[in-house]
Amino acid sequence: MIRVALVEDDEKIRSNMITLLEESEGFRCVGAYPDSETALKDMRNKSPEIVLMDINLPGMDGIECTHKLKELMPELLIVMLTVYEDTGKIFQSLQAGAVGYLLKLTKPEDILTALTEVSVGGSPMSAQIARKVVQSFQKEKTRTSSGQQPLSTREEQVLNLLSKGYLYKEIASELSISSDTVHNHIRKIYEKLQVHSRTEAVVKYLRH
Repeated sequence: MIRVALVEDDEKIRSNMITLLEESEGFRCVGAYPDSETALKDMRNKSPEIVLMDINLPGMDGIECTHKLKELMPELLIVMLTVYEDTGKIFQSLQAGAVGYLLKLTKPEDILTALTEVSVGGSPMSAQIARKVVQSFQKEKTRTSSGQQPLSTREEQVLNLLSKGYLYKEIASELSISSDTVHNHIRKIYEKLQVHSRTEAVVKYLRH
């Protein structure tokens, strides 16, 4: 059972997310907060594993709330669920400690899949963000001073599918390879970019 908390000021969205979690097998909503201040006061009592965090909140915004929650609960996994697509918000969220970044246009079933991915060590990103990772590799490949190895044809294929929003299992199906092989390719890609996760890859791109 994945224990999830929400920080979302829109009552309709908050209600819909509670319903989605409570009616989906393997998930439980342990807290839903309309603002950062309430979440900071109460969340430790609920012990969630993952938090879905809005950015545009009344009072303290979701980025600052993410930073403070990580100080209080270092093991907490926070995924931003927002309308913002600009690189500034993404960069600030990741720097604050978020492990994923999803847009509110994400389908409900894909949100659940992303939460499952987070629970086993993944860092889900929207297709737009993943595309920037691909662009990052393309830029890095032209920099001979970096000493990085070029990506293989298969690694390029994996990244291109990732940039289109494919999940790991969907990449495996598309390329007729196992999920373990997809994970191996992604690990090699991270090594070549000299990062350790998709989140770090995005941060590295945004710093250019």
